[in-house]
Amino acid sequence: MLARTLITVVTATAVALSPAMAGPALLFDPADGRVLYAEDQDHQWHPASLTKIMTAYLVFEALREGKISLQDKVNCSELAHSQAPSRLGLPVGSEIAVETALHALIVKSANDAAIMLAEAIAGSQEAFVARMNATAARLGMTRTLFMNANGLPAPEQVTTARDMAKLTVAILRDFPNHAGLWAMPDMRVGKRRLRSHNALLRIYEGGDGIKTGFICDSGFNMVASATRDGKRLAAVVLGEVTGRERSTRAANLLEHGFQTYGWRVALGSDNLFTLPMAEDAKGVASIRHAVKSWACGTARRPGRALARRAKKGKKGAAAAHKAAGRKQDTSVATPAKKSP
Repeated sequence: MLARTLITVVTATAVALSPAMAGPALLFDPADGRVLYAEDQDHQWHPASLTKIMTAYLVFEALREGKISLQDKVNCSELAHSQAPSRLGLPVGSEIAVETALHALIVKSANDAAIMLAEAIAGSQEAFVARMNATAARLGMTRTLFMNANGLPAPEQVTTARDMAKLTVAILRDFPNHAGLWAMPDMRVGKRRLRSHNALLRIYEGGDGIKTGFICDSGFNMVASATRDGKRLAAVVLGEVTGRERSTRAANLLEHGFQTYGWRVALGSDNLFTLPMAEDAKGVASIRHAVKSWACGTARRPGRALARRAKKGKKGAAAAHKAAGRKQDTSVATPAKKSP
């Protein structure tokens, strides 16, 4: 399966870089911010759960400063409990360790865990969001505004591919000791095994992070990273219409980067801070109409579709069995010819 995936990636590189593809994209070196490919990098977009990269940044910061520890408990407030999925679904008043909440934030993309961590660090989500925006300004994220800690729909909550790349550079540079969290393919909470939405951790050679995001208005977003022969590259993909297309485009961009990195370095290129601002940079717009997801009412629910196919398969098998039975009964009922 891995080999088949990589063959698809290599042959589809040109398609991945086609301007006909929807949504902004950016390929870069997180070690120095060197830009290897950019498309609509300054168009504003709803970040969805890419917001949680900033939430994690502030959690890491609080851990480093000793304001909290991984063993501390965070409480599930009414606000945390009321968050829409994806979530852990804890009852009001329950507690979990900061470490578990952090894993749930990154691996499960749990919206309730984001609120629990925000309230534990800043006292309220509002105070935490103020810190998010102050940090965004400090990191040079000039076209980003956060309105909540988890990325659930908020009309004013916007970012850009360039700003998400700047945040990725910062979090990998400032907190290398937590880099392994972004590479976790799954986690366990009690008896439950929760899998990461980042398919590249499973299907792309060297895939090692970092976060996916989705709401109907934004489509399927992703910041993806991979490391080969000691070189790490990262890609931002915003606004793909399916999760599969999101993963495919991110993988294609990374593959393009690994194949062309040497000559791009030789020719020289801008970094995230020196690349000129696009003159045609647009404000945020919804792509809900184009997204293919049962959550948006634009596709069938996967479980139901599978159930329908299984039911259809059972009916087909039953009909075939019945037909075979009739054929067998006929042959038995027909008298054999007697020998002359």
